[in-house]
Amino acid sequence: MSAPVSNVRPQPDQVLVDIVDYVAGYAIESPLAYETARNCLIDTLGCGFEALAYPACTKLLGPIVPGTVVPHGAKVPGTPHQLDPVAAAFNLGTMIRWLDFNDTWLAAEWGHPSDNLGGILMTADWLSRNAVAAGRKPLAMRDVLTAMIKAHEIQGCIALENSFNRVGLDHVVLVKVASTAVVAQMLGLSRDEIVNAVSLAWVDGQSLRTYRHAPSTGSRKSWAAGDATSRAVRLALIAMTGEMGYPSVLTAKTWGFYDVLFKGKPFTFQRPYGSYVMENVLFKISFPAEFHSQTAVEAAMTLHRELERRRKGAADVKSITIRTHEACIRIIDKKGPLANPADRDHCIQYMVAVPLIFGRLTAGDYEDAIAADPRIDALRERITCVEDPQYTRDYHDPDKRSIANALTVHLADGTTLPEVAVEYPIGHKRRRADGIPLLVEKFKVNLARVFPARQAARILAVSLDQARLEAMPVHEYVDLMARP
Repeated sequence: MSAPVSNVRPQPDQVLVDIVDYVAGYAIESPLAYETARNCLIDTLGCGFEALAYPACTKLLGPIVPGTVVPHGAKVPGTPHQLDPVAAAFNLGTMIRWLDFNDTWLAAEWGHPSDNLGGILMTADWLSRNAVAAGRKPLAMRDVLTAMIKAHEIQGCIALENSFNRVGLDHVVLVKVASTAVVAQMLGLSRDEIVNAVSLAWVDGQSLRTYRHAPSTGSRKSWAAGDATSRAVRLALIAMTGEMGYPSVLTAKTWGFYDVLFKGKPFTFQRPYGSYVMENVLFKISFPAEFHSQTAVEAAMTLHRELERRRKGAADVKSITIRTHEACIRIIDKKGPLANPADRDHCIQYMVAVPLIFGRLTAGDYEDAIAADPRIDALRERITCVEDPQYTRDYHDPDKRSIANALTVHLADGTTLPEVAVEYPIGHKRRRADGIPLLVEKFKVNLARVFPARQAARILAVSLDQARLEAMPVHEYVDLMARP
């Protein structure tokens, strides 16, 4: 007969301790991290503004109960909504992720660290408005940038060596954990209370990847991160009441996260927390497409021009081979019917076919009106992915972090066009000098979608001035983006 389980409450798991010590005590000193965080901020907000053109997104926005009034509530940028911080985090988080156009982190686990901005900015705005109402000093935008750097680091460092997708869990679990940690710190919780909050995030129910994969791909993948970051705010507020935590949430035998959801494996780590992730994050600049396809789409645009030069088109293409990395094949190599925009923007064949035919790939190209063009599905069927083991190794190499794709087009007349290979997308750190001016242009375009010219100019002027932005009170920056 086995010995009874000890009822002595254990010390917190080391993973929890490391997260909390980093959030509560680590000083970010990297100017590059802050500069990148500012670029990340404007790009992320811009993605949210573009999403406001899509009724499938906007129908989810606003208070949970219509007509709810929240004194000193958080104002959701680009909308007329002023909400409690939990609902506001869901609103902004959903806007940010809707079009799959915000930043990306690729490793053993994939994800979009700027998804955390929903919880960070809306909590900071709420805290600032209440501080001003009480005669206290509000938070500054530098506090927001610091929280962004730390949320990126937590999500990204855990993702480097630990694959949640391989056990069927969605990467938004890391959004929930990272947002909970930094929001709890912003709320002024003690070290022990932040430990409790982070433990509540791990013990929470975690999202399955069902909605990201055929045959069940659906629109929840566009609001799952909003749900995760808003849940983080709720859990941090619960911990703020003094609610207990669960110190062995990861390691508890039988009942802990490792045994229940991670096949008994403890997490492993490649590096300590610092500012590595923000400094190396990937921006989606050119195309609203799942990141593993970004270089393939860029190559397809080059091939579209080559086909035009030869006076050829999709009808002249016999087949296309995509030489790629393993993660791309596992996530977005997809044959057969595509049911909706969420299905299409996770299909590399679709994301290559559209630019080859039209010379573009925009968010609107995933909608039914474009997808109905019979040339797209006909060309999709002639596109095949093959893994290049070197591309897979370079994808995981921390010094390279490439996301390579190479396209070869075989024409019906027997001609094979020279292969077009792209290792690093325009948003990669190795192409920052080329990418940041384009990122700023992307932000300008997205501001113009929502705001009158004078208001857009005020937002842009502050957003591009590092020192001015960092010093600005959070609520004043958010007020710049208010809508009547």
